[in-house]
Amino acid sequence: MEKKKRIVITGMGLISCFGSDLDKFYQCLLEGKSGITPIKQFPVEDYPTRFAGSAQDFVVGDFMDKKQARRVDPFIRFTMVAGKRALKHAGLSGDALEKLDKTKCGILIGTGMGGMNALFNGTQTILEKGHKRLTPFFIPYIITNMGGALLAIDTGFMGPNYSVSTACATANFAIHAAAGHIRNGQADLMVCGGAESAINPLGLSGFVAIKALSTRNEDPEKASRPWDKNRDGFVMGEGAGVLVLESLEHALARGAPILAEYLGGAISCDAYHMTNPHKEGAGVLLSIENALKDAGVQKERVNYINAHATSTLVGDVAEAIAIKTAFQEHAQSIKINGTKSMVGHCLGAAAGIEAIATILAIQKGKIHPTINLDDPEEVIGDLDIVREAEDHKIDVALSNSFGFGGHNSSLLFAPYTP
Repeated sequence: MEKKKRIVITGMGLISCFGSDLDKFYQCLLEGKSGITPIKQFPVEDYPTRFAGSAQDFVVGDFMDKKQARRVDPFIRFTMVAGKRALKHAGLSGDALEKLDKTKCGILIGTGMGGMNALFNGTQTILEKGHKRLTPFFIPYIITNMGGALLAIDTGFMGPNYSVSTACATANFAIHAAAGHIRNGQADLMVCGGAESAINPLGLSGFVAIKALSTRNEDPEKASRPWDKNRDGFVMGEGAGVLVLESLEHALARGAPILAEYLGGAISCDAYHMTNPHKEGAGVLLSIENALKDAGVQKERVNYINAHATSTLVGDVAEAIAIKTAFQEHAQSIKINGTKSMVGHCLGAAAGIEAIATILAIQKGKIHPTINLDDPEEVIGDLDIVREAEDHKIDVALSNSFGFGGHNSSLLFAPYTP
């Protein structure tokens, strides 16, 4: 059997409630800070939930044409800026970018919800002023593929480029697909991940309607509490998390900075319920087991899990059951944490932001705490949920993400060894 092509991560780009600087982002996580703040983007006095993990200190800078930046939906801004930040981090700007074989470079940056701001504003225009006043940019700025398309126009990347949309598992599905294109020889380099900007009247109203959100308005920083008995729903977040994946040969040939290695991954579907996960975590278990198989890794090597851990009543329990079933007696030896406890649930961007947190944990040898876990669910039992930042030498890390519709994804990362 032909040996699988090795794939490495050479760049990362981030938009988050802790800003866009990778080191600052991870330092905030290590310190157990909450990035959850009152919503200021629009009036929320009448809503039962009035807080979120809004992107902070976001500036377009020189990453986009200013006129275009003003026009596009925020998810497109996030895609473009995080994508170009990732390329810059990978040492790909100026001449280095131009030297690439752009027919072998692709972009897969998905979004769960698409251009919801553009959709909301356009609908208002039609209702209040009539269809003749609608901007011709309405359709281009609401469709989910446009962020990656515009980034390709700016970079000249002509390889695989499409949008993946699997709700809150979107970015992991995009990374998994991107790795497949490299393994199949269709690309040498892929810019991949997810972006989301749904903190607007449409997004908030929709999640309020299905009673999915925490209503802890008196103490928003304590609202996102994975695995805690007093959790009352998730907290909306927004932003982008983008990786540059390359074949090892391509990265070495251009002297790229190698941050970590992508070992493998898998995707599955619960085929069970629109919004609830399978109670026994059957689809999650399938995803974890197939990821281990794809990577050719023994389960005993996994010693860190960045969990999906949203703070929903059913989801947290299902994931814990799946982890215990997948890893059996080894499960209690794995360090586990939940990034969403601090940044909220960034929907289509969540898995990208958490992949970055996972890779930073590998690089720094430190794992961040899960905050607000005061009274753990019984199902946690002897699982080692990290509650204080600690030093930890990661052998193999697992990053889980699941989405409405029963979409499950598991990715495996490890330190790079030549």
